[in-house]
Amino acid sequence: MPSLIYKFLPPRTVTAKQSPALILLHGRGADENDLLGLAPELDERLMLFSVRAPYPFPFGGFAWFDLDEQGNADPKMFMESYNRLFAFLDEITTTHAIDTKKIFLMGFSMGTIMAYAMALTKPERFAGVIVQSGFLREIPELELKWNELQHCPFIITHGIQDTIIPVTWAQKTRDMFAARSNAEVVYKEYQMGHQISDASVASVMEWLEKKL
Repeated sequence: MPSLIYKFLPPRTVTAKQSPALILLHGRGADENDLLGLAPELDERLMLFSVRAPYPFPFGGFAWFDLDEQGNADPKMFMESYNRLFAFLDEITTTHAIDTKKIFLMGFSMGTIMAYAMALTKPERFAGVIVQSGFLREIPELELKWNELQHCPFIITHGIQDTIIPVTWAQKTRDMFAARSNAEVVYKEYQMGHQISDASVASVMEWLEKKL
């Protein structure tokens, strides 16, 4: 029984014994099918693992954690998701022919929050991180390795018209990276809401192909 439910798409083009991998983390109220719509746009060499969050969301779909009335994350649920994601990562690296030096994360909204948590605590596990329409949520239980990000680059995309997660939250995250970290960070804003657009996808794909 895997630690998390997921969908797997093999690489469309195999060029080596081991393939690079992209782990997709959806937003609140979605599921493992959500980000797979991007598959035709992604590099053909990538294995794709689209993961379902563990907690049912009352209005449909799934979530990585609950929020209280003040917008604070439930720490127990957050850490459960965090630990299960790393258990999942350990599982797929033993059951699939993954190039462990080329594992990338892609998150959207709440999935972005989880991607930040994973990459900033264990940056040695990842070759790069795509974070979309989200922000960095600092959790007391997690020690962030700001000065160990030199081999873990980030691309941050956000909509100027986002009414769910304001663009100012993404700007604050960008500024935290600039002030605290040694990471390579690309930051881009788009004329869009809480979404992924053709323009943002194009930027992400260009960035990802360079990292591969």
